[in-house]
Amino acid sequence: MADPNRPVTGYPAAAAAPPPPNHNGYPSSQPQPPATAYPYAAPPYYNNYPYPDPYAAQRNTFLRRVIAILVASTIITGTILFVIWIVILPRIPEFQVDSLNVSNLNLSNSLITADWDLRFTARNPNKKLTLYYDEIAAAIFYDSLSIADTTVPPFFMDRVNETTQEVSFVASGAYVEKWAFEGMAKERAEKASVRFNVRMVARVSFKAGAWRARRRYLRVYCGDLSVGVALNKSSGNLLGGQRQCRVGL
Repeated sequence: MADPNRPVTGYPAAAAAPPPPNHNGYPSSQPQPPATAYPYAAPPYYNNYPYPDPYAAQRNTFLRRVIAILVASTIITGTILFVIWIVILPRIPEFQVDSLNVSNLNLSNSLITADWDLRFTARNPNKKLTLYYDEIAAAIFYDSLSIADTTVPPFFMDRVNETTQEVSFVASGAYVEKWAFEGMAKERAEKASVRFNVRMVARVSFKAGAWRARRRYLRVYCGDLSVGVALNKSSGNLLGGQRQCRVGL
């Protein structure tokens, strides 16, 4: 007979699952777990957060010490170099053109042929520094146009010393641009002279006792070197005497 307190669902009740047989093949009389029970053991719980690194503090301390040492070394080195620089008081060398002669000058068909003989003096005004010039490139210019170039042999300069060097330039049928050709011809016709300029780039070493600075490039510019050479002449000399040159590093 149906239980009057049991709700009516409209569907027949599901039959209970028979108990599994025991080792003799007969149904087991032991109670079975519900059908919804998880058949396996629960998985272990893992913490997703990383474990703290016991050596992180040591590494941070080591890095801070290394950075502090580098900063301190840089400051100390800079201070030492600054003190040396103040004690030595280095000054830029001085250059002066003593004479500039031109010979065999010939201008025709935008070509120039000429020989130049330059004599210049280099001075070392430093009381504690010696100078060594191991490479010097020199060139003759008309305005901004290079006409001839050469090299100067290496030389040494003691403290508070000066030396005189002689350099020769040769141009044999060198092409010059129209504006330069016409400019030189006009100057010869109007002023009986031509303005040249000399430029030099020198690699020089500064030394004071055991201290030696790195090599520096010295740039020398000697401008407005007027050489008296009229149209009916092929040679001439520097007008106005000696000329001081501009020097910079």
